[in-house]
Amino acid sequence: MNLTATTVLIGFGNPGRCDDGLGPALVDAVSTLGLPGLTTESDYQLTVEDADLVAHHEVAVFADADVSCREPFRFHRIQPGPSARFSSHAVEAPEVMALAQQLFGATTRAYALGIRGYRFNAYDERISPEARRNLDAAVRFIEHVIRNRSFEEALTDTSEPSARGLAANNEDMK
Repeated sequence: MNLTATTVLIGFGNPGRCDDGLGPALVDAVSTLGLPGLTTESDYQLTVEDADLVAHHEVAVFADADVSCREPFRFHRIQPGPSARFSSHAVEAPEVMALAQQLFGATTRAYALGIRGYRFNAYDERISPEARRNLDAAVRFIEHVIRNRSFEEALTDTSEPSARGLAANNEDMK
């Protein structure tokens, strides 16, 4: 497959539901940094069409708000996989990766960046101050990871066998 760019960053969530807009907010911030080889996309949810997008990249990063991860964020590897349910309107990142693999022969490596959020049950386009701090840390983190192509080294989820714990060094990126 002819890859047109090396990395795609897909942020998803509802910006009209407070911290649920962290994924699109990350994409907005990162898209202004001029990172070479980066494609950005944001939407309310992932769809089957995203499989074609990720198939044309070496690396895909899916960014979303996370209600339960440790502050400021969680970065982990995603493996292609099926879901217990199917909808042509919304799919999960492992399903997108499975479709990219099955339909397009993609060998894209995929990661999830869950940014800790706190307010989700209100209609407001403002991100909470706590989540804003987490977003700022996530922007610095993902900029560093993309510039240095250090995706595997940056894993923060210690349940992953390849995690090397760059999370402990997140202070260095401030």
